[in-house]
Amino acid sequence: MFMRYRDFFIPDNALLPQQTPWQRWHLDPWLILLLLALCVLGLTVLYSASAQNSALVLRQMVSYGIAFIVMLMMAWIPPSVYRALTPLFYVMGLVLLVAVAVIGEVRMGAQRWIRLPGFGSVQPSEFMKLGMPMMCAWWLSKRPQPLSWAAIIGSLMLIVLPAALIAKQPDLGTALLVAASGMFVLFLAGLSWSLIAGALLLSIPLATFAWYFLLHEYQHQRVLTLLNPDADVQGAGWNIIQSKTAIGAGGVFGKGYLDGTQSHLAFLPESHTDFVIAAFSEEFGLLGVLTLLLLYAGLLARALYIAAQHPDSYCRLLAGAIAMSFFIYVFVNMGMVSGILPVVGVPLPFISYGGTAVVTLMAGFGLLMSIHTHPNYQE
Repeated sequence: MFMRYRDFFIPDNALLPQQTPWQRWHLDPWLILLLLALCVLGLTVLYSASAQNSALVLRQMVSYGIAFIVMLMMAWIPPSVYRALTPLFYVMGLVLLVAVAVIGEVRMGAQRWIRLPGFGSVQPSEFMKLGMPMMCAWWLSKRPQPLSWAAIIGSLMLIVLPAALIAKQPDLGTALLVAASGMFVLFLAGLSWSLIAGALLLSIPLATFAWYFLLHEYQHQRVLTLLNPDADVQGAGWNIIQSKTAIGAGGVFGKGYLDGTQSHLAFLPESHTDFVIAAFSEEFGLLGVLTLLLLYAGLLARALYIAAQHPDSYCRLLAGAIAMSFFIYVFVNMGMVSGILPVVGVPLPFISYGGTAVVTLMAGFGLLMSIHTHPNYQE
């Protein structure tokens, strides 16, 4: 009787396999190591790309510190809590996006920020980079496979609404990234290849309609500059021409740390933000870029492994979407800097200067650690 009474109060986690210290702290050593390496590399590159601006580097260090704290806090929260709060988080994101359209601050011709008393200005579109895949994973994890038309149409509605609000600010780059994070969930949930092929065919007339009726003039110019940057060497084509010049000047081994000329002589615009990879390539060359890509590939592989091994559909879809969204951020930035994609103002993860983007990225990896280190559950 005593043994049965005693066993009744044994917690569930006592029946689980012995956890490592990393698991008890809800951390993944591989993700931590790779993230730390990228942050150190980011500070190193920022010091040179910003013309040795120590104050800028210090602010970025503070941003990294805040981002790591956010990541650790999110890693401690069980995935079941995220699942329960996902609809609320998504709705709050939509409310903030609507508030931006009504009372948002206008900067450089764009209405993307909202001022919160005591917190300063925030950019709600950044929240949807996590809110979108969380909501799509929540929605689709409750639907059986193969996906019904109702499930697919419901997912598309969840994706289109916030993406349209963000595009209206205007911020087409972020809108496409947010929409992509939701589409990744739909793809991972088992969307058939025939439907994917149909969507690609449908995108042709939709892109034509967007070109003539939805895109702004500056967005037209970015596409035309991609096709022929030499058409306006001193104007619209300047950024991409100088960027490719810096990348080519680095060669295989680079010019050496602090010896880049394109960024230090102010030829390369935004050398510490959107075009930081060009400044990095000039100083560290092809070998340096390959090293950076290896770090990114390690993060992506670890994130996909976490997604693949989890038995719960919500966790699996969310982890996979976070991993693929991270890949898109890297691909889009490097693509626009090297001249194979239009310039859309997407920072290079953990390397470009900026606080909000770093915190959002770290929060995503905190979610991954939560998924990986908490006892598996299935609803």
